[in-house]
Amino acid sequence: MGKIVVTGADGFIGSHLTEALVRQGHEVKAFVLYNSFNTWGWLDYCAADVKNQFEVFRGDIRDPHGVRVSLQGADAVLHLAALIAIPYSYHSPESYIDTNIRGTLNVVQAARDLGLRKVVHTSTSEVYGTAQFVPISEDHRLQGQSPYSASKIGADQIALSFFTSFETPVTVLRPFNTYGPRQSARAVIPSIIIQIAAGKRSIKLGALHPTRDFSFVDDIVRGFIAAMECESNNGAVVNVGSGFEISVGETARVIAELMNAEVEIECEAERLRPPNSEVDRLFADFSKAESLMGWRPQYGGLPGFRKGLTQTIEWFADAEHLSHYKPDLYNL
Repeated sequence: MGKIVVTGADGFIGSHLTEALVRQGHEVKAFVLYNSFNTWGWLDYCAADVKNQFEVFRGDIRDPHGVRVSLQGADAVLHLAALIAIPYSYHSPESYIDTNIRGTLNVVQAARDLGLRKVVHTSTSEVYGTAQFVPISEDHRLQGQSPYSASKIGADQIALSFFTSFETPVTVLRPFNTYGPRQSARAVIPSIIIQIAAGKRSIKLGALHPTRDFSFVDDIVRGFIAAMECESNNGAVVNVGSGFEISVGETARVIAELMNAEVEIECEAERLRPPNSEVDRLFADFSKAESLMGWRPQYGGLPGFRKGLTQTIEWFADAEHLSHYKPDLYNL
């Protein structure tokens, strides 16, 4: 394997993926969003054994020239750069089209022109909408219940069209709800943890009834690497999830128990999605990942979920880590 480019390397999953690839001995170029402060997102806080062991490319996924320059000399690209916050997609849907769809077009077009051996494009379980059957296989119909999920459906189809039209070696990896250290407070698990860690005992959440298939970030990182290394998954869509569902309300209770806190849960109106936009149930069928790529979760079921939550809580409970978050504010 030659050089690997990770777009969105400054983000939650991308930073963990960059670290894992470096530890495996890969030559990695981390594509981070340009800013005048020259900050690299979570890569500024990467582990000591990884620090200075990867190349950083500062750019914008919406810029086709910059994307092409970043992929020159690369063997593979793992494309994670995206806008992912669902509430903000109600506010600024056009930015999701620019970043998620046009950004993906820039990646697959450059990969085709430069002859990359592999493209792994990041999808999301949100493209399925509320489950019509469970567990959700890759054959489930797609439902754009938010501007975010609609933009990801479009991005997935752009990526797959380059396989069918030009034989560009694209795999679409579809993670279910990822959690773990460094995740944004816009997601429910870190939102619960940081509120409790900040001493709050009345926890503000949105809808409590939806179920999610929460997948620990280490498992998702392993899924990306397995997808990259697989030679028989070009043109395929592949789910990666824990194969376990739990409601948001029960998740809050498990976290409170692990943090030895007695809490009350307050449903806050501004955290609720529009009724027809809420995804009520997500529960992954990962059998295709297992048969095609030899991947299965190491944090599956309730025991695996509790194990992953324990590691996540330990990270957030560190005062230095917690200082990056604002527990008094609702993060879109």
